[in-house]
Amino acid sequence: MQKATDKAAQTLLFKLNPIAKLAHHKHLARANMKMHQLRDLLAIAETGSINAAARYLGMSQPALSRSIRSLEKDVGTPLLERQATGTALTPMGSLLVRRASAAMNELRCARDEIQQLQGSVFGTVVVCISSMAHLAFLDEILKAFQQRYPGVLLRVIEGVFPMVDARIRSGAVDLYVGPAPESGAPPGLQTENLFNTRRAVLARKGHPLAEARTLAELTGASWITTSITSKAEKEFSGVFTGRGLPVPKLAMQAETALTWITAVLSTDMLVMVPDQWVDAPITRHLLTPIPIQESLAGVSMTLVRRSNVPSTPASEYFCDLLRRVAHCQVAEVEKVVV
Repeated sequence: MQKATDKAAQTLLFKLNPIAKLAHHKHLARANMKMHQLRDLLAIAETGSINAAARYLGMSQPALSRSIRSLEKDVGTPLLERQATGTALTPMGSLLVRRASAAMNELRCARDEIQQLQGSVFGTVVVCISSMAHLAFLDEILKAFQQRYPGVLLRVIEGVFPMVDARIRSGAVDLYVGPAPESGAPPGLQTENLFNTRRAVLARKGHPLAEARTLAELTGASWITTSITSKAEKEFSGVFTGRGLPVPKLAMQAETALTWITAVLSTDMLVMVPDQWVDAPITRHLLTPIPIQESLAGVSMTLVRRSNVPSTPASEYFCDLLRRVAHCQVAEVEKVVV
């Protein structure tokens, strides 16, 4: 069974052509890499040492060392080097890890897709979702997704696009939902606009500026920026300078929703966030919106996936649910505007 699995893995690796690009080395043409060897190398790369990788894999350190030596012999070049801080990858080791990671992720997707097309409800879907996308989508999606695929593990990572660019390309992350990439769709990826957001200003209840009605009245306050995009500070200042107003004091930059919620609750600082936060269950009874007259445009919520790479049925269903919820969001906004 192991030999058959190894042969299938080698066939897929060859079709994807990841390893052939390592280098023009005489040993590579006859390299006979095994699945478990690639798994072992990836574990070392992730944990930073052979000992830690051995514990993670549940095997002895000598056995893991033998596996890596065999892999190095197969490819004909050193893959690891010992340093004072632990085990480091050589340049060829780094290249092999990058390609092997992509290949292993493709194998995972292939396995999940085959099983799901045969009626299985098992597998894994890995998504990266921004904090705002959590509010806009996740509560609407979870129940329907779990009903259709009760055995599929949904792994959710919180973040904005730049932090998962490489992981989407490698297949480690299936899709991203959040603010659109600033320079459009990167090569090899496709973007799909879901809907556009608007911003609201939130403060603690009883805030001295709670009755303000214009942005100009808020320029004397201290503010928090959030990680809605990777250039939050620039966007924040642009809201004011674009209206001929002085830029207020920026007192804090928050990378997580929990950080800015805690800060706003305990101080007189203000925050500008997507208006979905106004009615969010975790904030609507704690914070109050300041009803300024200006309409504050937000960001485009976007779905990002690899192009020309088929999704598993479970991943595709998750995307379909996103589109349905986005359609409802747009319809609600249009109803309010009318």
